[in-house]
Amino acid sequence: MKSAIFLFLAIILLAPASFSHEEAKSNFVRFDFALAGIAGLAALLILTAISMLYGKKAKDGTKKTLMAFFILAAIGTTLYLAGGTVYTNMISETGGPVHWHADFEIWNCGTKLDLIDPTGLSNRVGSSEIHEHGDDRIHVEGVLIRKNEASLHHFFELTGSEFTNDHLMLQTNGGYSEMTNGQTCNGKVGKLQAFLYRITNPNTVTKTGFIYEQVKLDNAGDYVLSPYINVPPGDCIIIEFGEEKNSTDKICETYRIAIERGDVRGG
Repeated sequence: MKSAIFLFLAIILLAPASFSHEEAKSNFVRFDFALAGIAGLAALLILTAISMLYGKKAKDGTKKTLMAFFILAAIGTTLYLAGGTVYTNMISETGGPVHWHADFEIWNCGTKLDLIDPTGLSNRVGSSEIHEHGDDRIHVEGVLIRKNEASLHHFFELTGSEFTNDHLMLQTNGGYSEMTNGQTCNGKVGKLQAFLYRITNPNTVTKTGFIYEQVKLDNAGDYVLSPYINVPPGDCIIIEFGEEKNSTDKICETYRIAIERGDVRGG
């Protein structure tokens, strides 16, 4: 019985380490704190159930073993969570947790597309650190091991889509929508393009408010979001498939409202 309990607990407590890597997709190493907490709680509940079922009949040696495993599960989970938090913050390029937002819109030949809606209790598409809540907003919440985790390519990868400079395969509620350079769009050769609305004076307070500019991104997949919680000064990103052009007339609702209020103006 002791051997069976030890093996079972080892499987449960080592599960977070087994699933704490995203290397298969992104080469970013991360501790899975949620899974660790669930594994630790499961181990404690199982030990409690075993104690209630066999506690009175168990020999003194078995009782001591159960208590030792109970303490091991509690301490092991605590050390994993505490040690993982400290280690992650130490190696993080952001120096700890961040909270960034950026709004985005995706247009295919003049038709606005929406990323697949979130399902389940988490109410998000993506990872706990980088996700979307069905609100056309990229949420970056937590510790980034590398700043380029907040790149557009990584965001779309985490949400089940693919995004490169010449190709976008977007997962929507109706299936995948694919846009690739050279495809026909409204009778003309289409090109995948990305435009960025960004604030040029995010840390300067002026009477006229923020100043924005629109730029066309050459390497959109590698673009890393600006580090701001509010939009603006957080980014507005327009991804558009259509005839090649130097600028777009599309704009995120947050920027449009800010401009109309006079909080933001063009440079």
